[in-house]
Amino acid sequence: MQCVILAGGLGTRLGALTNARPKALVPIHGKPFVDYQLALLARQGVMHVVFCIGHLGEQIVAHVGAGTRFGLAVSYVEDGPRLRGTAGALRRALEVGLLADAFFVLYGDSFLPITYAPVFDSFRGGGWAALMTIMRNEGRWDRSNVIYQPPRIALYDKECDDVVRARMTHIDYGLSVLSRALVETAIPPEATSDLADLFHRLSLADKLGAYEVSERFYEVGSQVGIAAFANYVAASRR
Repeated sequence: MQCVILAGGLGTRLGALTNARPKALVPIHGKPFVDYQLALLARQGVMHVVFCIGHLGEQIVAHVGAGTRFGLAVSYVEDGPRLRGTAGALRRALEVGLLADAFFVLYGDSFLPITYAPVFDSFRGGGWAALMTIMRNEGRWDRSNVIYQPPRIALYDKECDDVVRARMTHIDYGLSVLSRALVETAIPPEATSDLADLFHRLSLADKLGAYEVSERFYEVGSQVGIAAFANYVAASRR
């Protein structure tokens, strides 16, 4: 299995903590966050990781290298002088020949402690253009953004009005599966585009599958998130 990690963000919410380093290298109990992330992926059977890097991405390259100490093969794609968005980063990975036929997509500040293989199998067996993991949210973690009608996502929308939002019970968990063919046909070259827009269009076209999970997600994109993940790591060591 292959996982593309979108790690080109600026980390502006973290202020001075990411002025001189990318979010992937934020220290958690003395170890860069990316070490936890890659160790989890290796345990879940991922063999190849593609980092889409931008802001201070050379530091990720220097730290992770070829990935051998994590039991992974790691490649890198640079965003270039112009930010092209999360979907545009996948298009660049396609253009340089790094995408597998089907692959996971994960954000560079996310730690998602679920079993990955069933998610991949669900995509393979469902005939979807893409598959998104979702979690029942009910407003607990952030604003819900999914209308879930098993086995599909009837609507994914981060910008909807309050009337539509009231019908949403689930939230995007942060792990998706896409195909290389979808990237080639649905993400235009050279354009700046966001995965959220692509997922919105796929949901309207009845082409976005869903895989529901119950484990909470962790992230290091905010101070609150860093504290929660640090607590999780500490508890896991007991």
